[in-house]
Amino acid sequence: MTINTRELRRRIELDGADRTAQHLTEALKQGDLNPDDFSIRDLAESFMPGGMTQLEHIELLTENAGIQFVNTVGAVIDTKIKEAYNQEVFAASKLVRTIPTRLDGERIHGFGSVADGNLAVAPGDPYPEASMHADYIETPKTAKHGLIIPITKEAVFFDQTHHLLERAAEVGEILAMNKENRILKMVLGLEDSYKQNGVPYSTYFPAENFSAPWKNRLSDNELTDWESIEKAENLFGDMTDSISNRPILIEPNAVLVMPQKRHLAHRLFNATPISYDSNTVLRNPFAKYRLASSRLAHELLKQASPQQAPNAHKTWYIGNFRKAFAYMENWPITVAQSVSGSEADFTQDVVVRFKASERGVPAVLDPRYVVRCDG
Repeated sequence: MTINTRELRRRIELDGADRTAQHLTEALKQGDLNPDDFSIRDLAESFMPGGMTQLEHIELLTENAGIQFVNTVGAVIDTKIKEAYNQEVFAASKLVRTIPTRLDGERIHGFGSVADGNLAVAPGDPYPEASMHADYIETPKTAKHGLIIPITKEAVFFDQTHHLLERAAEVGEILAMNKENRILKMVLGLEDSYKQNGVPYSTYFPAENFSAPWKNRLSDNELTDWESIEKAENLFGDMTDSISNRPILIEPNAVLVMPQKRHLAHRLFNATPISYDSNTVLRNPFAKYRLASSRLAHELLKQASPQQAPNAHKTWYIGNFRKAFAYMENWPITVAQSVSGSEADFTQDVVVRFKASERGVPAVLDPRYVVRCDG
């Protein structure tokens, strides 16, 4: 549905520029309108008395109608950027947990507890306390990422709406891909950021390494059948807490595979029922898993090890990704617009600029919750 210019002008005359702009913005947020329904030239002609002739003097944008025109265009750009940013194709960003933080890097203490034998409470006795203990992890410092979209007088006059929306979508996609790649490098084990009690560790340690603090990497375990899944799951049974040495109760619930294994993974995890042998047919115990595949992950694995590139598609990951990894987020994707009367207005005929930014960093919370399997 394209916005009807005549109806829009009529609505502005009846309700005023402020209320009309608010209505359009709310319609965009709720999905009743989408960015492709708009023309920035039609918006300018509708909101601004005198239509396009008013744009001959950029300073007139400080008048209320001009401000509401800019605000409406801002809502259109904001929606387009966020649509591209939140695409389902960015699988890793959806797998890990997002933790809002006001800090530039955190020290997260573990939560200690008393021994099991001391949990009984006699009548009248105080309850034992579970308190923060000295064990802690450190998350990396956060970083800001962003891009600016300028809208010139010519873009409005010649109605370059399609090009502006394409640029907005590209900005959203670039920022999302940047975040996705940073998260994937952490999840894949290509960049190690886990730091416990001031000591840095690798994310994955081979099962063959007897002195490793944990064992969450299997070689020669390509995803082929239910037995390869079971081999990976068995590693979780040996995971213990680094302080108390108690078993960690890990319930794996997600799998990340390369695109070449996507259909096989769907057959293995979604089949109902499954056959263990010629005489036994049971309900699929692996149906609880959420499946994700990533072309970006495959490319990163190939680039990280050119010698192993032919086998990169055989690498897969299984576990509880939300407990293992997080994105420490200072602020989510945010779109801000420049004020009228800037130097760029006068020297470059830039009507308004929109800045998209997000700030955060991927962090390993506890690598024991995910197992990496190689072919």
